[in-house]
Amino acid sequence: MAPTPDVVVIGGGLLGAALGYELAGEGTRTLLVDCSDPGRATDAGAGILSPETVGTDDAAWCALAMESGEHYRTLVPALVDAGAADPGYAECGALQISFREGDDATFAAARDRAQRRSGGVVVEIPPDDARARFPALGEVRAALHNPRAARVDGRRMRSALLHGAGARGLTVRDASVDDVVVERGRVVAVVAGGERIACGSVVVAGGAWSPRLGERLGVTLPVAPTRGQIAHLRLEGVETASWPIVQPVLSHYTVPWPGGRLAVGGTFEPTAGFDARVTAGGVRELLREVLRYAPGVADATLVEVRVGLRPVSVDDTPILGALPGVDGAFVATGHGANGLLLGPYSARLVADAVLGRAPTHPLDAFGVERFTAHLRHGSASSGS
Repeated sequence: MAPTPDVVVIGGGLLGAALGYELAGEGTRTLLVDCSDPGRATDAGAGILSPETVGTDDAAWCALAMESGEHYRTLVPALVDAGAADPGYAECGALQISFREGDDATFAAARDRAQRRSGGVVVEIPPDDARARFPALGEVRAALHNPRAARVDGRRMRSALLHGAGARGLTVRDASVDDVVVERGRVVAVVAGGERIACGSVVVAGGAWSPRLGERLGVTLPVAPTRGQIAHLRLEGVETASWPIVQPVLSHYTVPWPGGRLAVGGTFEPTAGFDARVTAGGVRELLREVLRYAPGVADATLVEVRVGLRPVSVDDTPILGALPGVDGAFVATGHGANGLLLGPYSARLVADAVLGRAPTHPLDAFGVERFTAHLRHGSASSGS
């Protein structure tokens, strides 16, 4: 019989895989239970890692994002040293652009924010320089260049984390968790695939599906799915590995990959629920927007469209740490469209909490208790 796990991680996307890697690396007997729900956000994410240019001034969120970007620079080499296959990570740089007159005010605010946050690393460059870096661009009014921006392939990164975690002793089980058993205010087991599995702690990392398990623990997790469709194009005979990410300030992004592949996204559909279909309207939106600022992709082949159900919290901020009222219950969810950026570092912080250690980054702003306090004084705000 397999040994009784110390911790059960529920959910096997990038975040769950990273939790398995972190916990197993501390000698903790860890079981990852995953049922591979269709529409998992990890499998579709574009993989933009550019915390310097994220469009928010929230200090706690920005600090977490900056640390998350830095975390990749140590995590990726460690995974490669452990024998993992290519995790699909590369520092390719990013362009944030204005291409219409109506973009100018938003671009100016984005420029000031990014330069302040990056300490001058993000710089404004001439439009001709931007087009030279990304030859498919059309007319550009203004452009910022972030040389530290990177891209990551969510599927490859998850596989690399699982490889590293397996070498550290992680056990993975393909099943759905039907219940979390609590006795005398403490987690004692989970029920997965019809079997009761004793454990000392659980971490709910089920993405958009997390609220169901929160209910079993007596906690409301205000997270809902927001569908995102991302089109993958291929420019025949063009090598795009060295091209930068393009982030128009008021339009959809493009992420280049080797072999002429370009990921164009993403739609933001908060009313789609758990419907993970590709839609005609979604594809039209993606192609219309990219052709406005990058007419050079007009002859590209439409290879596929991926769909991810982003787990968006009501304040568009992750929910991390211990769940109140139940000893041994923890959560890591609500990352929205930034799961690939924030996920691995969030996993390290939650692993610290599970192990009873002080986290290397404060979690006060990300605890579920913030919603209880907010709802006590009024209604929750809707996610952006």
